[in-house]
Amino acid sequence: MKREIVNLTRLAGLSAACMLASCASAPAPATQTVQVPVAVPCVKAAPARPAFEFDQLPATASDGDKVLALVRDWARYRKYTGELEAVIAGCR
Repeated sequence: MKREIVNLTRLAGLSAACMLASCASAPAPATQTVQVPVAVPCVKAAPARPAFEFDQLPATASDGDKVLALVRDWARYRKYTGELEAVIAGCR
């Protein structure tokens, strides 16, 4: 019986030594490649806002002058909004 206890003690000591030896060395670091999306501004430059004729009219301008200025500005406005929509569409 005493012999069995000695064998079990040796076995326990040997297994404890093996466990400690395996924990003594750290695993080698592994290099990992991670791809992370980065936010990039989509708008390079906004189109310049045109100088509208209506904005430069005096407060005392007649109704006819105001209407004519609005009619002339309409084409500039359409071109400007088209350029803005193209810039915004590039962000999607």
